[in-house]
Amino acid sequence: MAKKINLEMSSVENREMRLGTIIAWDGKASELVEASDYDTRKEKKRGNSTKGCGGGKGKACRLCELRTPFNQQTMCANAIVECQIGNLTDCILIQHSPIGCAADNAWFNLAFKMGLSRRNKPVQNLQIFCTNLLEKDMVFGASDKLRQTIREVKERFNPKAIFISMSCSTAIIGEDIDSIADELEPEVGVPVVPLHCEGFRSKHWSTGFDISQHGVARQIVKRNPTKQNDLINIVALWGTDYFTDLLKPLGLRVNYMIDTASYDELAQASEAVATATFCHTLGSYMATVLEQHFGVPQIDAPQPYGFAATDEWLRAIAKIVGKEAETEEYIKSEHERVMPRILELREKFKGVNGFIMTGSSYSHGLISVLKELGIGVQGSIVFHHDPVYDSGAENQNTLKYLVDNYGDVEHFTVSKTQAYQLPQVFRRVKTDFVIIRHQGLAPEAAKLGIPALALGDEHIPVGYDGMIRIGEILLDILARKRFNQVLKRHVSLPYSDWWQSQDDPFLLSKHPEVLDEIVK
Repeated sequence: MAKKINLEMSSVENREMRLGTIIAWDGKASELVEASDYDTRKEKKRGNSTKGCGGGKGKACRLCELRTPFNQQTMCANAIVECQIGNLTDCILIQHSPIGCAADNAWFNLAFKMGLSRRNKPVQNLQIFCTNLLEKDMVFGASDKLRQTIREVKERFNPKAIFISMSCSTAIIGEDIDSIADELEPEVGVPVVPLHCEGFRSKHWSTGFDISQHGVARQIVKRNPTKQNDLINIVALWGTDYFTDLLKPLGLRVNYMIDTASYDELAQASEAVATATFCHTLGSYMATVLEQHFGVPQIDAPQPYGFAATDEWLRAIAKIVGKEAETEEYIKSEHERVMPRILELREKFKGVNGFIMTGSSYSHGLISVLKELGIGVQGSIVFHHDPVYDSGAENQNTLKYLVDNYGDVEHFTVSKTQAYQLPQVFRRVKTDFVIIRHQGLAPEAAKLGIPALALGDEHIPVGYDGMIRIGEILLDILARKRFNQVLKRHVSLPYSDWWQSQDDPFLLSKHPEVLDEIVK
């Protein structure tokens, strides 16, 4: 068992300290597997005596990370809390921040509505409020403003819970959101949950998922659950409900969390028979908390992408619910059902190459799906890399699973949505398309003449049918390649000829003195 997560604390230890998250690296996928040294880090997570991760000293699990001289663009933990906690259907998130921190809410409202529609839930607007800190609040404090906002949202909307998110500004001036939450919770009569998610807290936004899940586990999940033996938690984003059909033959109902969930759906997480996720990067923290503190086992299996991993995933669930025989029949019938179409797609994709640009373990799963379809993958960009996950479970080592089962990836890059690196990245690989999770980067690939699939529905590639869904979408994408080729001829990139002529996307990291030479 991994080191126990402390729910007594209101804040979460950053991923870079807890897991050793890195945001800049370049090389082969197999080299990153070796450098990550998952087995040693797993022992560290269990609290066993070692010299430190990878044989080094110190608390954190560290890899050699390329130091970039600047960030072109990024997100923050506060924004992730917006799109997680702010997307609950009957709770309210108060952003204790200047109004600028709420600028993402229009986009998150769109994602929320699409997510509700995909889950066949009533469509509504998100419920996020901002305390709108002004200059005088930064000087004299804004605690009374926060108290007033909590009272008003309770009176006007009567939510089942109120969450408070910390911003950079409120962290700088030392606002004590924990004390205010403790003070007002008895008054308003619902849980008031502080979330320490100031933007400069962590160098990668993924810590925001942990912060959201930590708050839910601390104050929303039932402490004295009544078990529902047909309920399984799926930690997910806004994706379509493909998990219900995948798990129905096992007699299971799906409890999605966190975004688009209701208070009661979050509270019943401790009543489930198990917890799984579409992405270990996003879901392993919540799964580990539920296992350690509430006795809900997490599925000890790879992610359900491709034939082999989906088989293992279903078998791991079947073992918990006692339906091994039925599951073997189900797996056999599913293989027989989808294989004819998979073979047709493999024939169509002969000689085709793809590129994946998403979050880390989700990227590993997507590459597996492309390989199942016979599509070559010479390169990928992941937005960060966790050398180990909170459970330390060997089956969650998704990068090793990819390399062992589907082969190496020659150019496996860790980079935090840095669009200026794309000319060099795409020049060194052969690719006919790119799958991108963060839609804002899709136009950047399009300008380089590469068709881009902006994968807004995260669940499309899940399970046996997921391979077919991805394949059929890609056929449509490839049919319109000429548009991107024409676009490339008529679009100028905002980078100098000197930079575009370079071959190494991390030149500025390896040789920062080049910047001084350019200025001279």
